[in-house]
Amino acid sequence: MRRKPLSAVLLATALLTVAGCGGGGGASSGEAATAPKDPEKVSGTITVLTNRTDLVQDGTMKKYAAEFKKTYPKVTVKFQGLTDYEGEVKIRMNTDNYGDVLLIPSVVAKGDYPKFFAPLGDTKDMESKYRFTGKTDVKGKTYGIANFGTVNGLVYNKAVWEKAGITDWPTTPEEFLADLKQIKAETGATPYYTNFKDGWPLSSPWTNSIGSISCDEAASDELAGSDKPWAKGSDLNVIDGLLHGIVHGGLSEKDPATTNWETSKTDLAKGKISSMLLGSWAVNQMRDAATKAGGNPDDIGFMPFPAQKDGKFCATMLSDYQLAVNTHSENKPAARAWIDWFTEKSGFAEKEGGVPALKSMNLPDVVQPFEDNDVSFIERSEAKTEQVNAIDNASEIGLAKPDYRQKLIDIARGAQKGSLQDYFDELDKRWADAAAIAGS
Repeated sequence: MRRKPLSAVLLATALLTVAGCGGGGGASSGEAATAPKDPEKVSGTITVLTNRTDLVQDGTMKKYAAEFKKTYPKVTVKFQGLTDYEGEVKIRMNTDNYGDVLLIPSVVAKGDYPKFFAPLGDTKDMESKYRFTGKTDVKGKTYGIANFGTVNGLVYNKAVWEKAGITDWPTTPEEFLADLKQIKAETGATPYYTNFKDGWPLSSPWTNSIGSISCDEAASDELAGSDKPWAKGSDLNVIDGLLHGIVHGGLSEKDPATTNWETSKTDLAKGKISSMLLGSWAVNQMRDAATKAGGNPDDIGFMPFPAQKDGKFCATMLSDYQLAVNTHSENKPAARAWIDWFTEKSGFAEKEGGVPALKSMNLPDVVQPFEDNDVSFIERSEAKTEQVNAIDNASEIGLAKPDYRQKLIDIARGAQKGSLQDYFDELDKRWADAAAIAGS
């Protein structure tokens, strides 16, 4: 996989900056998005952009809109499901026409949020009510509310692990690798599935594990001041070292170039695959796949990343996409009413096995095993996300992209020359060089 040149990254950023400065379309930038307490005073037609094309196509989103209309009878909600959500929304944001409500694309720099999105309230007030507010806080204002959150961990087939004689969660990467070898020998199942071809399962689930190993809420922020993020014992060293060990040990699928995400869900549900690193949101999808395949949904389990700090497991709890209001929307009250209802009243987060944005709501049932076993939940700080992203973009590593881990896998399986340590040294140098430039 070829990395995008730095010029392409800078060009994308430049395009977005131009878009943010452009005029047009009604409402003035900086106007807060608030909804009146009386639903009868809220009216208008709003367009909601979403990456969940499946829920648009099967009519699920229409059902949510129908329920919403029972409370807000004068508001009509229309949906646009976008297959290449990030790519399509990035282009649309060169105009003022990017829906009334949208999921904040990752390409938008945090410092640019005020150019594109209406503030939803003062962070000091929002953070007492909502989880994950730090992710969209810019100078004391919150610009997005989490669609839902996710707890990071391993989705696994309990029946396969039990067939291999394994009943306890592995507490170290070495123990996890030993368990995978035992699974391969005793069951014939693919011990771990990388989803190499689809790519995204190699980015967010693995990078989201930063903080799980060190049990440190500031683990991601600390990358902003690190010259060697892949140094021995660091979170990234452990995370990427484990992935390399899985593939190098022949414990993943035989041909990574032919993996398929949708097929993998059914295969894990049937016991053909034993485990995948994902978020808690994936558990219900795997259980649904088991039901459809005639299997047992109760076979689908969830365990923390195989590492402990002082004898204790930790699991990161992170925001999914954040719902925001287009600063150019002419129906800000209706847009804000939809966000409030969707995150607080719709039941969407619970159905998806996600962590509700509202602090007053319970964690999803799928993470009950974590609570029962005293796993500590780490809500990662986002205080230095902008600086970390700037270094990451300048280094062209792409912590939120699959490319560098795809190369890691190719090294591990012998498709590219090099050793794990050489690759870690290369990544550290690129990061340090980029940090020097970003800090100058």
